[in-house]
Amino acid sequence: MPSNASSRSDKNAAPPLPEPLRVPVADSHTHLDMQSGTVDEALAKAASAGVTTVVQVGCDLAGSRWAAETAAAYDAVHATVALHPNEAPRIVHGDPDGWSRQGARQPGGDAALDEALAEIDRLAALPQVKGVGETGLDHFRTGPEGKEAQERSFRAHIEIAKRHGKTLVIHDRDAHADVLRILKEEGAPERTVFHCYSGDAEMAETCASAGYYMSFAGNVTFKNAQNLRDALAVAPAELVLVETDAPFLTPVPYRGRPNAPYLVPVTVRAMAAVRGVDEDTLAGALAANTARAFGYRAG
Repeated sequence: MPSNASSRSDKNAAPPLPEPLRVPVADSHTHLDMQSGTVDEALAKAASAGVTTVVQVGCDLAGSRWAAETAAAYDAVHATVALHPNEAPRIVHGDPDGWSRQGARQPGGDAALDEALAEIDRLAALPQVKGVGETGLDHFRTGPEGKEAQERSFRAHIEIAKRHGKTLVIHDRDAHADVLRILKEEGAPERTVFHCYSGDAEMAETCASAGYYMSFAGNVTFKNAQNLRDALAVAPAELVLVETDAPFLTPVPYRGRPNAPYLVPVTVRAMAAVRGVDEDTLAGALAANTARAFGYRAG
């Protein structure tokens, strides 16, 4: 019988390497800067599982700069830059908690948000930066007092993405109707990705009619996520992506343990089962879709 300490250690341990995919894919959304180990180690382990490309996503100014620098240094990494929806109210209110790495209370206000958005705008112009995101709305972690700042930031990110011809990467948590409304009001960029798609089948049809990509994460494997599987089943094959959102959302049977890009095959196989296709066919589509969604050359 294992000791309690041993059980805890097992739950915190990195899951084993899955059987590699025969057809390489891309992890369309990951946070290497929040994972243990080096970038070289993460990319090598991912490649050994058939995950040969990753999209490194920025959530604040420091993370966005790091994403751009890392993408410039590694051919297998593409960057996106943004202020996470929960970051915008913190900047306005001068709150250092959460994503922010400043470590001290900063002067807040609309001017501070404008200054941060100007830096995202500068980074978005870099060639290795393929997208603007993750941006959007989060009504789960940010209450009504942060709604105005979130919405202003979201609209600004849409404008930045369109002006630079970059992909928009959306974080939508408990905010489906408002996210879709703002996209319609502002006019979505040519390429728009719903990261960690969280809607139902009806919303998937709405996204499909607008040409929005839907990226599915490890939570599509969770027992209580039938709505995601229903959405995946009806989403057009050419608009489906796969992601880890690592270190979060580790797929079953490793839920609760650290996630990383090398675990994409676990989610791909679950997605293939939902769609009733073989994993090679799905992997080929996912690779082509991700390259098209982010405007880079596949292979």
